[in-house]
Amino acid sequence: MTDSTRRSGADEPYPYAYGGGAGYPDPPAYQPQQPVTTPSGVTVWPGDGSGSGSGGSGAGEDGGAFASEGAHGGGGRRRARASRPVALIAAVAAVSALVGGGAAALVTHATQKSDTTISTPVVNAKSSSNSGVSAVAAAVSPSIVEVSASGTSGQSTGSGVVITSGGEIITNNHVVSGADAIKVTFSDGSKKTATVVGTDSKKDLALIKVAGASGLKAASLGDSSKVTVGDQVVAIGSPEGLTGTVTSGIVSALDRDVTVSTDQGQGQGQGQGGQGPGGGQWPFEFGGGRYNGDVGSSTTTYKAIQTDASLNPGNSGGALINMSGQVIGINSAMYSAASGQNSSSAGSVGLGFSIPVNTVKSDLASLRSGGSDSNT
Repeated sequence: MTDSTRRSGADEPYPYAYGGGAGYPDPPAYQPQQPVTTPSGVTVWPGDGSGSGSGGSGAGEDGGAFASEGAHGGGGRRRARASRPVALIAAVAAVSALVGGGAAALVTHATQKSDTTISTPVVNAKSSSNSGVSAVAAAVSPSIVEVSASGTSGQSTGSGVVITSGGEIITNNHVVSGADAIKVTFSDGSKKTATVVGTDSKKDLALIKVAGASGLKAASLGDSSKVTVGDQVVAIGSPEGLTGTVTSGIVSALDRDVTVSTDQGQGQGQGQGGQGPGGGQWPFEFGGGRYNGDVGSSTTTYKAIQTDASLNPGNSGGALINMSGQVIGINSAMYSAASGQNSSSAGSVGLGFSIPVNTVKSDLASLRSGGSDSNT
C-alpha cells in the first residue's frame, strides 16, 4: 500500500549519497572534484573538458553520474535540470575567457597609452637660438655701429643705427656735436670714416654718412606709437667701447619728459659715451631731478621711452628694438648711480631713455638737408 501510493521519485533520497546501501549504487572509487570559484565570483563544477558542458553526451565522470539518475523515478526531469548547470558552466567559462582577454587588452592599451602620454618630446636646443632676444640680436646687430668722435674739446664714443644701404647712420647729437673727425666701426670689425650731414640739438639727433659705403644692412624702423608698457625690448650698442653689446628688458613707461643740453661743448669730454664736463655721463634732467652732471643753461626737452634694459656709457645713439626686430627708439640717456665719478665706476641701474623712432622718421628730411641747427 505504501509503495502504490508513493509518487515516483518524490521522496527518494538524493542518489549521490555515499556509503552504499540497498537500491543505491556503490560510491565511486575516486574523490569527486571540488567546485572552483572563478575570479568573477562565480562557483563552477569542473568538467573533464570532453564536451560534458553541452549536457548531451553524458560521457565521462560527470556523465556517468548523471546517467545513474535514469534508474530512478523522475530521472528525466532531473536530467533536464542537470543539463542547465553544465551549459551555464560552459557559458561562464566562455564569458570569463572573453572578460579575461578584454581585461588583458585593456591593460595592454592602457600601458601603451601611458607610455605615449608621459613621453616628452625632446626640444631642439637649436630652436632657442632662432627666437627671442638671440634672433633679434642676430638680425639687427649688423645694422648697429660704434661711433667714435674727436674734436678740440675731447673725444666721445657712442653708437649709431644704419638706416640706408648707402651709409646713412642715425646717432645722438651729443655724440658727434663739435667733432672734427668721426670714425665708424661695423659689427664685422671693419672701420670707415664718416661726416656729419645734419644735426638737431633740440631732439638730440644727428645724421652722419659713411664715405663710399654701399650694400650695408639697414635696420627696419618700426612704429613707436604702437609701443606699450611691458613690451619686451632689446638694446644694442657699444657701452664702454664694447661694440655690439646686447641687453634686454621691457618698456617701463612712455612719454617721459627728458631734458638734455643743446650746448655744442657738452657733447665732448674725456672717456666714453659722449660725456660732459666733469667726466660724468651725458647729463640730463628727468622728473625734477638732475643726473650725470649739469645740463647747462641751454636745454631742450623731448618725450622719451623709458626702459629697464641695461644702458651704459657708449649706448647713446644705439637702438632700442622690439621683438619683431624693428627699431622703436634711439637710446639717448641713462642714469648712473655713480654720478660725478669717472665712467669706469658708472653702471646701469635700469633707468634708461630712448627717443621714439617716429620722432626720428619725422626729422629725417630736415637732417638730410643739414638739420635745424644749420638754420640757427
